[in-house]
Formats: sequence, C-alpha cells, structure tokens
Amino acid sequence: MAESLPNTLAGWLARCEHGHPTAIDMTLDRVQAVKARLGLVFEVPVIVVGGTNGKGSTCAMLEAIALAAGWRVGVYSKPHLVHFEERCRVGGAPVDAEALLPHFEAVEAARGPTTLTYFEHTTLAVMRLLSRQPLDLVVLEVGLGGRCDAVNVVDADCSVITTIDLDHTEYLGPTREAIAFEKAGIWRRGRPAVLGDTAPPPAMFDWARERGVDLRAAGQAFRVERGETDTWSFITPQRRLDGLPRPALPGDHQTGNAAAALAALDAVMGLPLLPAIVRALETVQLSGRFQTWAPDPRVVLDVAHNRQAVQALAATLRPRLGGRRALAVFGCMADKDLGALEALVPLVRRWHLASLSTPRAASPAVLRTLLEGLGAEFAAAWPSPSAALAAARAEAEADDCIVVFGSFWTVGGVLAPATQA
Repeated sequence: MAESLPNTLAGWLARCEHGHPTAIDMTLDRVQAVKARLGLVFEVPVIVVGGTNGKGSTCAMLEAIALAAGWRVGVYSKPHLVHFEERCRVGGAPVDAEALLPHFEAVEAARGPTTLTYFEHTTLAVMRLLSRQPLDLVVLEVGLGGRCDAVNVVDADCSVITTIDLDHTEYLGPTREAIAFEKAGIWRRGRPAVLGDTAPPPAMFDWARERGVDLRAAGQAFRVERGETDTWSFITPQRRLDGLPRPALPGDHQTGNAAAALAALDAVMGLPLLPAIVRALETVQLSGRFQTWAPDPRVVLDVAHNRQAVQALAATLRPRLGGRRALAVFGCMADKDLGALEALVPLVRRWHLASLSTPRAASPAVLRTLLEGLGAEFAAAWPSPSAALAAARAEAEADDCIVVFGSFWTVGGVLAPATQA
C-alpha cells in the first residue's frame, strides 16, 4: 500500500523533521538535483540576503520599500517565531498554510530517493510557491552560512551580506575570515553584491576581484551620512538621498541595514521615488527586533543570540532605561558565546532564566553558573519563557522594563501563548 502523505502543514513539517539522517548537511548537490527536477526558476529579479546579523531586518526593509513603491514582492525569511507561515510573505502578508501544501507535495514527488533535511525541503517548497506568484521582486534570506545553504541553489541577481561576526563556528569556522568565506559563497560572477559590513575581513575584496563580482561595499560604493537632526543621507557616486528618517526598527545599526537595502534595490530595480522610501522607513516592522510588546511594565522582545547582536541590544536598550536597570527573561542555545552577556549584565538587575523546548538549548543551571560568574543576580529558573515572563512581571514595577531575549525560541515562547489566548 502506498504511503499516505500529510494533508496539513503541521503534518508536512513533522514529516520533514525526519527526512534526512542529520538536521544540518553542508552540501548542495541534493538540493540542486531536486530543484532541477522541479523546474524551479524565477522569472523576476531575486535578491538574496546573507550575513551574521541584520538579515531579517534588511529583508523587511527591502519588502517595505518595494511595497511602498507599488511593486509586488515575495519574501522568504526565517526562522519563524510562532507560525511557520511567517517564513513566506506575499504582498506583505504571510501566506495561508493551505497554499503551501501543494508545494510540499511537489517537492516530495520530485525528490525520489533523495533525502532532504527539514530546512532543505521547506526551503524548496517556499521557493516553488514564490516562483509561481505574479511578482516583481523576490527576496530570499539565507539561513546558516551561505555557500552551502539551500537558498544558494538560486543564482541571485543581487546578493547582500549584512555583517560578518562569530556565530555557528562549529559549521562555519572559528574566525571572521572563515565565516566571511562561507557568507561570500552567495556571490555570483558578473553580478552585483552589496557588502553592508563597514569593517569586513580584507580578504573579501580579493575574493570579489578573483570571482569577477561587482562588489558594492559600504563606505566605498555607498555610504551613510548622519544629519544634524534625526535624519540621514544615502550617498553613492551617482546620487544623494537626503532627509531620510531613521528606520522604525529601533537601533542605530538599522540605518546601515537600510542603506544596504537601498544599495541592493538600486542595483537590480532602480530606486523608487523618495516619498516611497521615506514612507517605508517610517513604517517598517519586524517582530522580535527590539519590539516593544507591552506597557506598564514595558516588555521588549529581541532575538539577539550572538555577541554582535547582544552588543547592539545593549546599545539600543541603555538610553531607553533612564538610569534604571531592567529585568531580563533569557534563554539561548548551548552553542552560543555566552561571554557576550557581559554587555548586558550592567543593565540588568535580575535574571529570570527560561528552559526552551529544543534539545539544542542551554540549561538554566549552566546559564546561572555563567551569569553569576559575570556578577549578575539570578532570580529564578522557569520551565518556559512565558512562565519566566509572568514571574518578571509579578516582580516589576510600573516604570520597569523587561527585556526578553537570547533566541527565536525565547521570543517565540513568549508570543505563542499570547496568540492562543
């Protein structure tokens, strides 16, 4: 009897969890083969966004600008916080779960004896859906690395690398240069590549020349100039856009992400009129990026999970505390550089630690030992992020700030109960 296939998105996702012997397989041959069998091609410009931090924000700004300009845009961004459908947006809205089902089925039919990881199967399904939409632009976010990431089976019209920093070192290497090499794998000969990092490993410029890449690096091909008021300018040899508002996504680093998005759009579509860019920057939203979620006490959600991101979180949080210290709800993966927490310890008076529902997570006991070694004050350990947040709220005063951070699992663990209430 033929095996019955799932008829729900949840069923497909569960099946994909067991589709390959390992969860991560740093090769592209299998994905390339299934992509070819699917006949998966894009007939519109594609921008691929990679990097250590800032990928999701840059995708959101590309999307916001395109929508404000009246362009039809599809986005693949990940991971999700609560619902898988968040990963695939068309026209600014997540697709319906049911719309994804035929594409999971098509990938299953095309793969034959080839096994695919969860990420590979789901990526192919989402890309197939986007390839069949009447769009003007497609934006694809790279997951881990770049060279061997499933998204890299697409030859992008423009590739963006936002930042280079240490993360996933067990797969990408222990140095910024090793990680940069993996990230630069999304570059294509003769095509534009935007580099948003203002201090990248120098070897990246040599690689770009060797590969014949049209490299457009921040500080060289384009730059940001801060205005005297709360504005900035985007400057290239060909144009200057003055009076741009700071992006609605909080943090000084978001201006750099916005500049990279503008450079990428300039490379493949041409920039829309200034009013559309201004409107997009003023209204762009993305869950889990210094997202103010609740008042009295204020709750801030941030998915920061590596040293560079935690430092950016600290820099964004510090001026908003008004001299007070926050309460923290924290949980993270076991493979993270926990020394990065040094930047936040002076800003937090008590830490509520959360268990996360994944075997990759660091235990609260391990986190407590490390935090106490940094001089932090431990409050308690809790079985979930939502339980930790409830405890922090019970302790907080009205003008306190509670910052929930450390992982998509941590932020999603707080958001999920709220969406089900």
